[in-house]
Amino acid sequence: MADGPPGITGTIRAILYPGPDIAACLPFYRDGLGLPVRFTDGDRFAALDGGAVTLALASGDEDVTGGVPAIAVEVADVGAAVADLAARGARVIRPPERGPHETRAAVLDPAGNPVVLTARRPADRDRPGGAR
Repeated sequence: MADGPPGITGTIRAILYPGPDIAACLPFYRDGLGLPVRFTDGDRFAALDGGAVTLALASGDEDVTGGVPAIAVEVADVGAAVADLAARGARVIRPPERGPHETRAAVLDPAGNPVVLTARRPADRDRPGGAR
């Protein structure tokens, strides 16, 4: 793991794929590609086991990047990570907010690619395979 700013683990936890219809997409990845479902939240979100990373299907309020696929990097403190990256020139496209399962924010890298920063809630960190 490279040395980075405080609070960044350097671990990509998920690849986010936005889509307006989770129910239509889920069978493609689950049945067609054989990715086991780790977690679902109605028609808003589905997490599939992609091995080293989670494939996250996001709809509605869970689509924090405006319909663009993105990586999600786990950090200890979303607010501190956003402040650090903004000071390094990143553009904040979604400020830190508490989602239903984590705290999250979204920034653009220097090439304009979205990066989602997430931190699991303390209760989720204590559960095996806690929500992401």
